[in-house]
Amino acid sequence: QVQLVESGGGSVQAGGSLRLSCAASGYTSMAWFRQAPGKEREGVAGIRPDLGEQYYADSVKGRFTISRDIAKKMLYLQMNSLKPEDTAMYYCAADRNYGYGWADTRAFSTWGRGTQVTVFS
Repeated sequence: QVQLVESGGGSVQAGGSLRLSCAASGYTSMAWFRQAPGKEREGVAGIRPDLGEQYYADSVKGRFTISRDIAKKMLYLQMNSLKPEDTAMYYCAADRNYGYGWADTRAFSTWGRGTQVTVFS
């Protein structure tokens, strides 16, 4: 069974940066989601290297950058200017169903176990 493995989470002061990584291979369209306690899982950023396109939630535009290193089989999420409201478990997702939008959890059938990001003020 194919697995996705996230890393790079941690605790950081507001205004700081973190870079999340996801070891993945054989996928084109992928995304990062996050889920805060008591909230729905939400799409943060998506990527389609075959089209050269990236997608972002409004709440992270201008602060987060999603990228893919095909040769290293890695997916990244660079997070800058972090805010306390960014605190959540972050998940890597792959194996896209194009019948759903990139930010819909139903669009992906393969998920990692998550990495915790905590931003304190």
